Amino acid sequence: MCKFMSNAGMGPPLENVEGVFSDEGWYATNQFAVDVIFSNRMKQYECLTQDSSVAAAIFVPFYAGFDIARYLWGYNISTRDAASLELVDWLMKRPEWKIMQGRDHFLVAGRITWDFRRLSEEETDWGNKLLFLPAARNMSMLVVESSPWNANDFGIPYPTYFHPAKDSDVFIWQDRMRKLERKWLFSFAGAPRPGNPKSIRGQIIEQCKNSKVGKLLECDFGESKCHSPSSIMQMFQSSLFCLQPQGDSYTRRSAFDAMLAGCIPVFFHPGSAYTQYTWHLPKDYSRYSVFIPEDEIRKKNISIEEKLRQISHEQVQEMREAVISLIPSLIYADPRSKLETLKDAFDVAVQAVIDKVTRLRKNLVEGRTQYDNFIEENSWKYELLEEGEREVGAHEWDPFFSKPKEGEGGDSGGSSAEAAKNSWKNEQRSQA
Repeated sequence: MCKFMSNAGMGPPLENVEGVFSDEGWYATNQFAVDVIFSNRMKQYECLTQDSSVAAAIFVPFYAGFDIARYLWGYNISTRDAASLELVDWLMKRPEWKIMQGRDHFLVAGRITWDFRRLSEEETDWGNKLLFLPAARNMSMLVVESSPWNANDFGIPYPTYFHPAKDSDVFIWQDRMRKLERKWLFSFAGAPRPGNPKSIRGQIIEQCKNSKVGKLLECDFGESKCHSPSSIMQMFQSSLFCLQPQGDSYTRRSAFDAMLAGCIPVFFHPGSAYTQYTWHLPKDYSRYSVFIPEDEIRKKNISIEEKLRQISHEQVQEMREAVISLIPSLIYADPRSKLETLKDAFDVAVQAVIDKVTRLRKNLVEGRTQYDNFIEENSWKYELLEEGEREVGAHEWDPFFSKPKEGEGGDSGGSSAEAAKNSWKNEQRSQA
C-alpha cells in the first residue's frame, strides 16, 4: 500500500495524457485508502477540540482497515484480533469513554464490514471480530460497505480518483459532464464470477456483447484496461447508463466512478447503494438511478437495453442532472486543502455522525431509546424511514435481506466471509 499513501492518502498523481481528467486533482487512489484520507481531512476540520467535554462526537484515529489487511491471510485469530482488543481496552480506560460508554465515539475503516465481523473462534473463519466486541458495538464505524443486519456500522463512499482542492475544480468538472456527447446507451466494466452460481455478471456481459448500444470493458486479470483509470472514466463518460451489479460483496467502487462521470447507475440489488449510503444518496433512488431486480436478469425475463430505451429523453436528462449534482457529496476533497462552499463526502459523514450522537444524547436525557422497539436485524430499514417515523414493518426488499442462518452466507452471493475473501483476492491480483 506504500505508494498509495503518498499525497495524504490519495496516491500518485494521474497524468491527463488522453484528456479524460482535469489537469489537476486526479490521483491513482486505492479503493481501500479511506482510513488515511479521512484522518488527514479530519486534521483540517475547523471544529476540532482537545476538550472532550465540549465535543459533539469523538473521532478515534485508528486505521482499522490497514490493521486487518496486514493479517487477513496466514495469521491466527489472536494475531488478527490483537490490535482491536488493545484499542477497546485503551479506549474504555479513557475519561471521555465513561460519559456515554463510547456511544459518541466513531472510527473509520476503508474496507467492507465483513472483514471485521468474524462469527466464530475458528482459525479458518475470515477477518477479525472488531465489530462484535461489546465496546465496539457502542461506537459507530464508517465503512465502505455496511451490514444490513447490524446497527454499529454506516456506509460511506469508496474514494474515486478525483480530489479537488477548490470549489471551482468541482464546478468546472460538473459543467464538462453535462455537455458530453454520450454515444453508448449503457456500459459495464467488470469480470464474470464463474465460481458464483448466483452472480448475474455472466448474463450482463452477454447482454452487453449482444447489444449494438452496449459497451463492455472486460476485466480479466493481467493486462486489463479495467486497471487503467483513464479507460474506465472514458467509457463511463461516453455512456448514459452504467451497470452496477454486485461485486464480490454488495457494493463496488465502480458505482462512484460512474456517477463522477455523470453516468446514471443501474443497480440490481438494493444493498449495492440504496441501503448503504443513506447519508450521501437521496432516499428516492429513482431520481438518480435505475433499479432492475437481480431475479429478472437471472430468469432472463428482461432485456436491459429495452428497459433503458423505455426511459424518455427528458427523464434521462433529469436523472443525469441529479447524478451530476450529487458529485460534490460523493468525492473526498484534497485533504491538504478545504472546499469553501461545497460539502464533500467527509463533511456529509461527519455531520451525520454529529446529528446521530446529538439525537442519542437528547434521547438519553429524555429517557427514551432512539426507536421504541428497535430490532437490530432490521437495521437496514430504519435508515429508510421518513422523518418522524419510528416503527418498521414489512418491506418490498425483504427477500433481498433474509437473514442468513448459522453457517450460511451473509449476502445473496454466498457467504459474507467468502465475499470479503474474494474482494481481497481480486484486490491483490489487480495490484499485481
